[in-house]
Amino acid sequence: MMAEVGEKKECEIQNRLKELVDQLFNFRDHYFETHSVENAARKQYDVEHEMQKTISQMEEIEDVWKSKAFFLMLKGKALNVTPNYSQKAEEALSKAVKLDPGLVEGWNQLGEVYWKKMDVASAKTCFLGALNHCKNKVSLRNLSMVMRQQRSQDSEEKSRNIIDSVKQAKEAVQMDPQDGTSWYILGNAYLSLFFCTGQNPKISQQALNAYMQAEKVDKTASSNPDLHLNRATLCKYEERYEEALDGFSRASCLEPSWSEPVMREQQLLDYLGKLCVLLVNKGKIRGKRLQNMLSNLTPVLLGQYSGSGGLELKPLSSLQPGRNTDCVVLGRVVFSLMPEDRVPFTFGLVDAKGSCYAVMVYNMVESWGVLIADSVTIPQPLLKQHNVQHKGQIFTFQSIRVESPVQLLVNGKPQGASTQASATVTYRPQSE
Repeated sequence: MMAEVGEKKECEIQNRLKELVDQLFNFRDHYFETHSVENAARKQYDVEHEMQKTISQMEEIEDVWKSKAFFLMLKGKALNVTPNYSQKAEEALSKAVKLDPGLVEGWNQLGEVYWKKMDVASAKTCFLGALNHCKNKVSLRNLSMVMRQQRSQDSEEKSRNIIDSVKQAKEAVQMDPQDGTSWYILGNAYLSLFFCTGQNPKISQQALNAYMQAEKVDKTASSNPDLHLNRATLCKYEERYEEALDGFSRASCLEPSWSEPVMREQQLLDYLGKLCVLLVNKGKIRGKRLQNMLSNLTPVLLGQYSGSGGLELKPLSSLQPGRNTDCVVLGRVVFSLMPEDRVPFTFGLVDAKGSCYAVMVYNMVESWGVLIADSVTIPQPLLKQHNVQHKGQIFTFQSIRVESPVQLLVNGKPQGASTQASATVTYRPQSE
């Protein structure tokens, strides 16, 4: 009878402790349901205040429970609620899993602590250890993040790690399709796969769909600044500039102390502003010099795309949005522009009729470029029309997207395979 009373009391205490920690994480995750975005700068302070209050309430429990693995795990979890590494959290969680190696949540929390500590190897060991005890979505999606962050000089190994990362994230989603965090992690995995495997548009869409699904099934996902930044990064690469700017802006509103979204938003605004001015002014090349540059745009510069069976030379103004498969365009470079992140290499192209369009080249080595007055031939040009509006600014222009310099002729000469390189991406992964 005494044993039953003791077990009942222990169960009641465990439930109370778990309730306290769940309330703490609910306060963090649903912060913007009870606070306006204008309070975003206070969020971390408020969460830390709630954390200290929770720890104090937990420590009011009788001393005998403080040595229990479950208590230590919950205390470590509470200390781990902030985005920063906590040594106290590591100490509590390490003791918890030593006392009870089968404590799956303890291993997951300890793995996240190591992740914040930038100790990727130890984080991976923890998540694998948790999975050895029980297959669970938290370990799977965290392992997905770890796989993408493993450093490797071997490109094939790096690709395998990213493919495995997608696999782990998919499994996490399959275990609970209503978990927005798992969908967000899957979106990040697809984002990495997109840049690792040749920028397949299908994979890009899978990433965007995963981010959209995260917001659909979990309203707290809309308050995740990392999701907005990572999606904006992909939108920028896809030349969906208005969505990219909105995403960077939203991320900075949700986390005002985070300088990167503000910087990226301003860099993109500066790039678009400079580009539009250069296009209107044709790189400030006018009069006789521009006429001389355009006067000798001869068919010989079309190379293999001229003659019988070749593509039809058309003026820039005749292009239709999308891929123009039946034609080739030819013009002279009047300016070049490199964004802060060096992607895409951008130049202005003026054709014989005087139209000036932007040409955006991706996947080029750093040493590749074109000079003012170079002729450039673009077969089957992919035209995009941009009308970007953001915070009172409007940017309207036409551009041609080129996935690799290998697709171009410069001064009538093909660009060799050595001019091509893979794109890279910078985004921020997020733990629980």
